[in-house]
Amino acid sequence: MNSLQWNEQVNEAVTKRLQLWQQRSNESPMTWVTELIEYLNSVGVELPSCELVELLVSQICSENGKDHPSMWKFLHQALTSRLVFPLQLISLLSYKVFRCRNFHPHAYALFLPLLHQHVFNFHPIASHSCNNKIIKSIDSVLHFSETFKIHDLELGHVFVLFFFNIIIALIDSTLNDWGLQVTFNERSCLVPKGDQYMEIDHNVMHNFKKGDYHEQIRKRNAITALEVLGRLSESRKATILLQSVLLNMPENFNCLLQRLQFLESLELASSELKLVNQVLRKVSTRIRGVSHFDYSLNKHQVVGMIVDVGSCKALLKSNYRSCWVPLDIYMENAMNSRQIPIKSAIEVLTEGIKTLQIFNQASWHETFLALWLSALRLVQRERDPPEGPIPHLEARLCMLLSIVPLAIVNVLRDDTENNLSTVPVPMRSQYKPEMKSDGSIKLGLTSSVQVLGHFSGLLCPPALVVDAANQAAKKAASFIYNSMNEKGESFTSIHANANTKAGGNLRHLIVEACIARNLMDTSVYFWPGYVSTSVMSLSDSSPLEKSPWLTFMDGTPLNNSLITALTATPASSLAEIEKLYYIALNGTEVERPAAAKILCGASLSRGWYIQEHVVRYVVKLLASPVPHSHSGTWGLLVDNMSMLSAVLRGASCVDTVHILSLHGVVPTVAASLLPLCEAFGSITPTPNSTGDEPSTSVYMAFSLAFLFLIRLWKFCTPPLDQCITEGGIAVGGLEYLLTLHNNCVMSSQDKLKSNQNLLDSAFKPVSIDSFPKLRALYCQYKSCVASTLSGISTGNSSHQTASVILSMIYQKMSKGGISSSNCSSPNSSNACSSLINSGDDALQRPVLPAWEVLEALPFVLEAILTACVHGRLSSRDLTTGLRHLVDFLPASIAAIIDYFSSEVTRGVWKQVPMNGTDWPSPAAVLQSVESEIKAILTHVGVEEAHQ
Repeated sequence: MNSLQWNEQVNEAVTKRLQLWQQRSNESPMTWVTELIEYLNSVGVELPSCELVELLVSQICSENGKDHPSMWKFLHQALTSRLVFPLQLISLLSYKVFRCRNFHPHAYALFLPLLHQHVFNFHPIASHSCNNKIIKSIDSVLHFSETFKIHDLELGHVFVLFFFNIIIALIDSTLNDWGLQVTFNERSCLVPKGDQYMEIDHNVMHNFKKGDYHEQIRKRNAITALEVLGRLSESRKATILLQSVLLNMPENFNCLLQRLQFLESLELASSELKLVNQVLRKVSTRIRGVSHFDYSLNKHQVVGMIVDVGSCKALLKSNYRSCWVPLDIYMENAMNSRQIPIKSAIEVLTEGIKTLQIFNQASWHETFLALWLSALRLVQRERDPPEGPIPHLEARLCMLLSIVPLAIVNVLRDDTENNLSTVPVPMRSQYKPEMKSDGSIKLGLTSSVQVLGHFSGLLCPPALVVDAANQAAKKAASFIYNSMNEKGESFTSIHANANTKAGGNLRHLIVEACIARNLMDTSVYFWPGYVSTSVMSLSDSSPLEKSPWLTFMDGTPLNNSLITALTATPASSLAEIEKLYYIALNGTEVERPAAAKILCGASLSRGWYIQEHVVRYVVKLLASPVPHSHSGTWGLLVDNMSMLSAVLRGASCVDTVHILSLHGVVPTVAASLLPLCEAFGSITPTPNSTGDEPSTSVYMAFSLAFLFLIRLWKFCTPPLDQCITEGGIAVGGLEYLLTLHNNCVMSSQDKLKSNQNLLDSAFKPVSIDSFPKLRALYCQYKSCVASTLSGISTGNSSHQTASVILSMIYQKMSKGGISSSNCSSPNSSNACSSLINSGDDALQRPVLPAWEVLEALPFVLEAILTACVHGRLSSRDLTTGLRHLVDFLPASIAAIIDYFSSEVTRGVWKQVPMNGTDWPSPAAVLQSVESEIKAILTHVGVEEAHQ
């Protein structure tokens, strides 16, 4: 099957379909494309098709099709779906539309965005016959071979000459439409001679001022053409193409210089024409810089920069990748869990993308491709993760599927805002700035994701996301299948690559992430090879499994099975997250912790498409029940204790903490934890809360909040140039975290005031001084690290609490027996005796506020270490006692680690010997283990010999 099978019958059938679709303008153009693909495949026409291009141009340039918006939308969809050759279609359309733009201004307005998005879409064609057809088709209309005296016209010549003519045509038509009609030595092949003579048409200017409707359309078209010209000229590809003209046809390039000299001589007084001067002078500067541009690249690299889809080997050259190394460095550094970023990774990456794009003089296609490749390499480096409490795969996937798409959204938004700011205020109501962002940037984004299909090694999904990738591929297959079966047609001839393996990969997840944030639409599902035929064949027999979130949104109560399913399945929409959030705030006693658990489950760790919203609601849950006064009662927090415990438990794991850090909310989380620690640590627990339900106890709630806070300020250190010092000594990260939080809040309030003219609000910076219990412990911690304890003495409340805790520890140890050694050492302290003698008065678990327990722990730890050193307590019983202490108050693990670390640093205590009794030696069983290993190796050797 090939395009030679296009005949009159096919031509007539396609024409009738096009005319019928114009009458069904309420349907999506994607439906038309799907039907056309199905029909052309059924009659054996290979796609893309040269004949289809000529037919589409003839139809859209007819009197009925020129101003028909649905037909132009269909062209956009046809180009995206690779039904036609972009160079051929844009060339033939340009010739028709430029010449009739004054009579059909609506058609010209619809053509310019199409030109903007697809002018650089030069895709290599494998078939020599297709090349010849495209060349003849374009040359028969534009007469390149005759005008430029080229006997053997090649496709590359056509591409360069067409772009050169587009630049000239945009300049001439813009000047003409603004009433500045001039004549030059050479004209564009796209604009007729009648358009050009040297004078200013004052009637046109008068009509602009009068506001004639027809002239206003021409005016808007002139502005849009000016924007397109500016965008095309700033591309590095444009520089290379124009330099090709300069080097090979200098006399023709001089024709462009004539126009530039005229533009530089213009001094237009009208406020609206000042914008024309500004943009055209920028264009002039860029084009004049062509002669000074030195890309110093070899032939293959130049082709790689001009061609969006082709050989990707050039993109992997070391000299190409070197200019994008900062992306790799930043992403890897962002995985360092011991640093607190001043800004979120989204903001940093946004600035980095824009800076590198300008610094490298790169196209958006090149920029986004480098960005995706850096993120994919970041994920693939986690194939063999190291051990330890550091972020692993989930944080890296967050960077690929959440942070990078959000940064691209920011780039598009900033570009739109900057473009709008260049338009005079009176004209903004008639101007649509999104065309710029939806043009070169979105086109570069789409083409970069399409090119990712060539990097199969980087796209292999880790085991954690294999199911998600397969579901994404199946979703695309189901979409295509359903859209094709709306008309009752077969799907077996879908335009897909049959050699593509079944199953999804990381590109499917990237596409879904972009679709979720409106960076792409579902037309990408029709990319050749994106959905394999093997997956398509399963679409009718294996429908997508119903999500538990649909069940939840239908109103099903939160039972155990549904809670488990929702916790393990990421949410897919903001509405689902919002409903869950309000249940966590206002639901029943059973529903609230369940909703909080679900929110902090898979939706937070793997809900990449809505992760920023999940993070925001998790932070709001931590901050929402905090009372306004620290001196009052903590009843509100106690009422929310079970819900808060669920949030703290779900959000405090290593990967999730790092995800919060990437989204830039760690300072806010730390500020929210301060009142939780102060409140739960100050409450005296009831006997029930220290019993068999630790998940709802005050101790457990305090421990979760306190350890979460410790993790943030102990393991996250500020950069060296951001350290806060007291007396020349660097302070830990807690003050730094609070400073970041306060600065962020004040900056947000300043923006709000400036936008809404509000009065100063009563914002009080969060300080550790506002939480006396936490501040007291914090000061004690710093003093314990700085110096040794003086020993336990009686009379102090902390010492009395320490005696109670020692009694509890002894009671636990005495149940299994305690080893006693010689107690006659003259250095034995009173603490050792009190530890041993307290067994007679063994107490139950003390009912004390958590802060009092933590304040007494350094004295407890010194006492049991002293007892161990003097033989009154074995090292094994010491470990058992510490385990019971942690069971009693999990937050005590922080005090134990801090105290032991400082004591080891001081070198006060001698090492504990491995005596074979307290810590059994492996020597007794070593021989039997060795014999078992030898027997296994012998068995394996025998098996291999038989094979």
